[in-house]
Amino acid sequence: MQNISYPVNFKFKVSTFANDFIAKDANEQTIAYVRQKMFKLKEDIQIFDDESRSKVNYSIKADRWLDFSAAYSFKDSNGNEFGKIVRKGWRSIWKARYEIINKEEQHQFSINEENGWIKVLDSMMGEVPVVGIFTGYMFNPSYIVTDKAGQPIVRLKKKASFFGRKFELTKVGEVKPEDSEKIMLGLMMMILLERRRG
Repeated sequence: MQNISYPVNFKFKVSTFANDFIAKDANEQTIAYVRQKMFKLKEDIQIFDDESRSKVNYSIKADRWLDFSAAYSFKDSNGNEFGKIVRKGWRSIWKARYEIINKEEQHQFSINEENGWIKVLDSMMGEVPVVGIFTGYMFNPSYIVTDKAGQPIVRLKKKASFFGRKFELTKVGEVKPEDSEKIMLGLMMMILLERRRG
C-alpha cells in the first residue's frame, strides 16, 4: 500500500457476521480486504490482498482488552511491528482523536474528527424508530490526518449510504510512500472502532 491512487473507497459488507470491508483505489482496484476477527477479547484485524483471503499482508493487534487508551500495533506479513495507532483516551469521547506512532515510538501523525456534533446527532437520531435506519444518509462525519506540523495530509469522510457503510479517503497534502502504509492502516483501525461507537 505504498503507491496508492486516490481517492480510496472503503465499503463495509453487510452480508457477513464479521466486521469487514473492502478498500479500492481510484482505478477500482482492490488494495485491501480488511477483516476483524469476531469474539476476541483483544482486537485482532487481518488485512488481506483481496476477498479470496489467500494472503495476509498486515495485521493489527491491540495491546490490551478494549480500553479508551489501547494501542493497536501494525505488523507486516512476517510479524515485524512498524508502527501503531493510539486512541487519546477521554479526549476521544467528544471528538475522535488518535495518534499514529512510528516504530521508534515517536508521534508522527494525528487523526482528528472535524465536527463532534455530527456524531452526537447521529447517535440521537439513530435511537428514533424507523428514522434511525436512514441516519447513514443524513450525518456523515469526516476525519483529517495531519503531520507533526499540523499540515493536513488526507481526509476520510463517511459517504451518504444505507447503514453508513461507505467511506472515501481523499488526499489533501503530500503523502510520502514510506508513510502511506501507517496512515492507511491507522485509518482502517480507527474506522472499525468509530463505527462501533456509533
